[in-house]
Amino acid sequence: MSERFAEAAGSTDGSVVRSTVEAVFREEHGRLLAALARRFGDLDLAEEVASEAIAAALAHWPTDGVPPNPGAWLMTTARRKAVDRLRRDRVHAARLAVLQLEMRAELDRAGPAAGAGASADTPGDTAGDLPDERLQLFFTCAHPALPAEDRTALTLRCLAGLTTPEVARAFLVPVETMAKRITRAKKKIREARIPFRVPDSDELPQRLPGVLQVIYSIFTEGYAASSGPGLQRLALAEEAIRLARILRRLMPADREAAGLLALMLLTHARRAARTGPDGEPLLLDVQDRGRWDRAMIEEGSRLVVTALTGGPPSAYAVEAAIAALHDEAPTFAATDWPQIVALYDVLLTMTPSPVVALNRAVAVAMRDGPQAGLVLLDGLAGEPQLRGHHPYAAARADLLARLGRVTEAASAYQRALELAGTEPERAHLRRRLRDLGTPETTPTT
Repeated sequence: MSERFAEAAGSTDGSVVRSTVEAVFREEHGRLLAALARRFGDLDLAEEVASEAIAAALAHWPTDGVPPNPGAWLMTTARRKAVDRLRRDRVHAARLAVLQLEMRAELDRAGPAAGAGASADTPGDTAGDLPDERLQLFFTCAHPALPAEDRTALTLRCLAGLTTPEVARAFLVPVETMAKRITRAKKKIREARIPFRVPDSDELPQRLPGVLQVIYSIFTEGYAASSGPGLQRLALAEEAIRLARILRRLMPADREAAGLLALMLLTHARRAARTGPDGEPLLLDVQDRGRWDRAMIEEGSRLVVTALTGGPPSAYAVEAAIAALHDEAPTFAATDWPQIVALYDVLLTMTPSPVVALNRAVAVAMRDGPQAGLVLLDGLAGEPQLRGHHPYAAARADLLARLGRVTEAASAYQRALELAGTEPERAHLRRRLRDLGTPETTPTT
């Protein structure tokens, strides 16, 4: 038990207990839902009883104390509540019984190894070697019967513990749209009777891209939080890296998995230098490169070579190569911008999107000057995906400021400030406005 939980165990202070419950839930949420869904075959039921277990903890822990193993307490409580609910609802119980029989039949066909869990340090190349129930459910949520956007949204919501608004921000869509996607995905799993099981080894290559996309989306939320008091959610980013390492051990010959792990390592290596003492973001040009994690950079660079060798590279490998060029530059001025632009050209042909085009425009500005970059950014002004994307407005403001167009830069910074999701980002943009000699304005409604 962590020191924080141990301290809370001896406390009856309601706020301490509530913060402890929230911390346990963040740590155990994915594992709890995965185990419950696998046991009862119903994701809605798993979510409901997990929430009821949290409510029970908030009711009992202030008087009884925090148990020695909070996660196990939540799991036991949730299971009991699920059993109670099934006993009360015979129709629901009958439907779940059918699902569980189908799941057992699938496991029997796959063999005993399919149901066995292995140590996280155990390498393997078969489905039975999947070492974490969360990864098992990742593959279930990546079932090809679900639309690609629904797979990622469902997994982020249920297994990564992101809220529906956080998932919506990650996809740059309205919250209502995302809520419908998540509901639709759960309904599809239920109605199509998709079993909660580890896929057979011949199914893994088909499922892998969806799982990689989910893991990268989790990392992205950890690297640049969509909302909240901090710029980074380090525990979330580290969880994504841990899961990617497991996949890498599971499928050591897969170059796409190697590329994703490389990308996350090379990006996460800068974590300690990305914020100042007050938590405000520090951009690449002012970061202390001595604080970058050199061991992580070396590991990521080795993986980039693996990911780029032996055939056409994946988009993850190309992004990882871009990150490697940033990490290997001794100074910001020494960054190889021509090569970075060339890699963005390749990436844009592989995954054409406004966000990739935005990043390429910034790189072009560094290679050819702010006017060249601004022309490209202005050409993206009509992209719906970028209208609520604060990095677009911030990038445009930076280039306008470099060109001395102060009034336009202030307006763009103000727009970015209105869209920014975290307080550190807002503080950074306010400082940029002050540097221009322009006060922040109150947005009109």
